[in-house]
Amino acid sequence: MGLEDEIEIIREEIASTPYNKSTEAHIGRLKAKLAQKKEELEKQQSSGSGGGGYAVPKTGDATVALVGFPSVGKSTLLNAVTNADSEVGAYEFTTISVEPGMMHYRDANVQILDVPGLIEGAASGRGRGKEVLSVIRTADLLVFVISVFEIEQYAALREELERNQIRLDEEPPAVRIEQRNQGGIRITAAVDPGLEEDTIRDVLHEHGYINAVVTIREELSVDRLIDAIMDNRAYLPSITAVNKVDLIDPEFAADVKQELRAHDLDPDEVVFISAEEDRGIDALQERIWEELELVRVYLDKPGRGVDWDEPLVVPAGSTIADAMDRLGGDFAGRFRFARVTGESAKHDEQQVGEDHVLADGDVVKFILQR
Repeated sequence: MGLEDEIEIIREEIASTPYNKSTEAHIGRLKAKLAQKKEELEKQQSSGSGGGGYAVPKTGDATVALVGFPSVGKSTLLNAVTNADSEVGAYEFTTISVEPGMMHYRDANVQILDVPGLIEGAASGRGRGKEVLSVIRTADLLVFVISVFEIEQYAALREELERNQIRLDEEPPAVRIEQRNQGGIRITAAVDPGLEEDTIRDVLHEHGYINAVVTIREELSVDRLIDAIMDNRAYLPSITAVNKVDLIDPEFAADVKQELRAHDLDPDEVVFISAEEDRGIDALQERIWEELELVRVYLDKPGRGVDWDEPLVVPAGSTIADAMDRLGGDFAGRFRFARVTGESAKHDEQQVGEDHVLADGDVVKFILQR
């Protein structure tokens, strides 16, 4: 019996077992086995195909992947938001390789990747799906691109990504597991974990944990517990762009919004665009910027003044130390203090240390030892 057959048998048993407190531990063990079998199958398929994935170097200040089925207009959209020149055609599989472009926005450079159109079954390897998904996992933000005529594709796209261990719009589980040499499995929880301790232990045992301290800070499902154990999950934010709105009669706008809600999409949260007619592109660029949560830091350079053209761009929450890491060189070894002017400072040219948290638009002057 092959791995795919074993996986199907486990799935069928999970589906046929009613979930309640008495079956919770059994279902937990089954799901743990399923996760292991799927990971084993993925490794087998990867080695059998020579490894893989597209080798796409990440450049710029952040990377955004355009995700969608074939013929939804991703290539046209790439051209609209960047200076790329991707070959475009109104038929499936036009984009046969990853097409990169650079979006210059608010003094930042955001790499936009148009990946080949996903098809159902991509997680199983159809349509070079494994390679496509491997690129998506490295992005900082996903933009779902769906046609206004095929809104139902959104659910299929999310399912394919979920099968490939990509978790969308959620934080990693607040669970810490520390291996120990003895003592069995000890569980400490700051909140009601939502699972019986026997279930938690059984799931951990299935994954080879014999001695460990488990600290839980959220209410868990079995799936979230397994995600906490596995190290192959990617947690990515996403937004949705509904394309080809120029082809819809305005009188059907209410019907479109109703269909969006039926597919768990808030009409106030999606961005309506026409890549072909260059409509809604400014709004999409601004939404991408907001979701990436980047901070621009303008450096006051000795003898040259403030460089207003090319800021240092770092993630929100970054400190002076993070900025120095991004700059590289010997900053850290020579650092004395920094002077900051801007929203994060109490006053102009405030003297700060390495742990000072920066805000968007700050001007920073590094004072270094000679």
